[in-house]
Amino acid sequence: VKNGPALSGYGAASMNRALATALAKLPTNMMKSLTWDRRKELSAHAELTTKTGIAVYFADPHSPWQRGTNENTNGLLRQYFPKGTDLSRWSKRDSAAVADALNTRPRKVLGWRTPAEAMEQHLQSLQQRNVATTS
Repeated sequence: VKNGPALSGYGAASMNRALATALAKLPTNMMKSLTWDRRKELSAHAELTTKTGIAVYFADPHSPWQRGTNENTNGLLRQYFPKGTDLSRWSKRDSAAVADALNTRPRKVLGWRTPAEAMEQHLQSLQQRNVATTS
């Protein structure tokens, strides 16, 4: 490896483990694909696809509009973690507090609902579609 092995919390293997854990919490019908930028953290994307069945696509270079939600979320995260911040300094509890703050913050794009509200509404609609009617 060019600069030595990846640190325990960084690199493609660590990213795959974290993504697989996070994706396992979602309903299977919500896991269709993942669009990523061209960084080394997802260089083991074929293994992730094999393990999870989720297709991985890569945005074209210098085309942030292909990952609009990601770019917007990065901007929001920069309010808490400036670019270049060593995230290993922060505990899981700190990260969870930031996630909670962002997930309970109303968004114009969601009709001023919070991401948590929008997700809950979507999950309820999926459940209703899967329930058989008796009529």
